[in-house]
Amino acid sequence: MARYQKLMIAHGFLVILVSLLAGFMLMFNMLGGLEYWPGTFFKFGVYGTTEGWVRAHTGGVTNGLLTVVVALALPKLEISEKMTAFFAWGLIYCAWTFTAFYWIGNASGNRALSMGDNVFGSADWLSLIGFVPGIPSIFIGPVVLYIGARGAFRAMKND
Repeated sequence: MARYQKLMIAHGFLVILVSLLAGFMLMFNMLGGLEYWPGTFFKFGVYGTTEGWVRAHTGGVTNGLLTVVVALALPKLEISEKMTAFFAWGLIYCAWTFTAFYWIGNASGNRALSMGDNVFGSADWLSLIGFVPGIPSIFIGPVVLYIGARGAFRAMKND
């Protein structure tokens, strides 16, 4: 279990690191570049929208923190060794695919919310890269949360 905790904590921190980079992208997008001296900017553009970078920043922080918090709660859950492996890797997979979705969706014509055209725009190859890896996450995420809740209730029952 300790190995899975360490894996989850490490990946959670890396997801948060990527989300902090999204925070820089948000700042660059809003300012149109980087201020290197008060009032003096090195102007450049970044892809995406302000709203997209807000989502990438806050969503990534949330996913990373969730992964770390769940890792710290792992010893309190009564889950088999095999289920612990699925639980840990499942949550890690979800955290990374959602993080990739935020970044890629910000560059995609349709926000990577579907494989085809949608109300936000036309599909492109980025739509597939952002959307398809996240499909398993919409099933894995709820299953992992259910496993965690069940493990907590079992542990409570055995106390």
